[in-house]
Order: sequence, then C-alpha cells, then structure tokens
Amino acid sequence: MQTTLVILKPSAVQRNLVGQVIARFERKGLQIVGIKMVHLTESILEEHYSHLRDKPIFRRIADSMMVCPVIVMAIRGLEAVDVVRNLTGPTNGRYASPGTIRGDLSNSVQENIVHASDSLETANIELNRFFNKNEIFNYEQLSFANIYAVDEV
Repeated sequence: MQTTLVILKPSAVQRNLVGQVIARFERKGLQIVGIKMVHLTESILEEHYSHLRDKPIFRRIADSMMVCPVIVMAIRGLEAVDVVRNLTGPTNGRYASPGTIRGDLSNSVQENIVHASDSLETANIELNRFFNKNEIFNYEQLSFANIYAVDEV
C-alpha cells in the first residue's frame, strides 16, 4: 500500500467542493488516513514549490494558495500515487478529461481544485512536510476486502 498527499486548494474550499472531492477518493476505494485544515504560509509554499520559487508564476501560485485555509489529506491505497493522479487529471483543468476531478470541476491551470503528489518519493517528502507521524493513522480498512483481490493486499 502507498500513502500519498492531496491538498484541496482554496478553489475547492471557496467553491464548497470539499465534500464532493473527498467523496470521489472514497468512492474509488482509497482510505483517508490523515486529514486537517491548515493555512499555508509563504515559507511553507517556498519549500513546497521550491522547483518554481525562482519562476515568475511562483507569486501567482503562492497568492492563490494563501487565499484561505486548505485541506491536506494523507490517502492510502494500492498504487495510491498513480490512482490519485489519474482521478485528478492533468494540471490544466481545461485539458482534463471529463470524469476527472479537474475535468469536471476546473477550467484553470491554477484554480484547479487539488494538488496531488507526482511520485512516491515526492509523496513521502510532502507527507512529512504537512503531517507529524502521529497525525497519519494505521487502521484496518474493512472495505479493502471488497475493493482488492486477496493477493493484491
């Protein structure tokens, strides 16, 4: 099982889409093992988007991400990184396929509802950035017996 990070961005919070987005992950069979609301700061955004910090778009990203609190989630499942990325769709909502979160709920490259870790390595770094060890829970998800084959888990 993998655990990955998802951030429900201010565009999701401001548009009252939090429940709808969370429901999509749950309907897919993913397990929420950590969730909290946080207000992002300039310093955490500089760390989180360090690969963009020196680019002109960083200011737009930072300003957007600090509009209001966000929801950060640790989500677990078989190949969770790829499953979550497939559910979210490509970054630009205008090009995301219908049926994906961004394809159904976004029409923007920035106000695109969610951030999702792009690899297992990135997920581990990002989870450690936003969660303390005692904020991510290990518990038996009883529905996994109906979601995965016996030899998958």
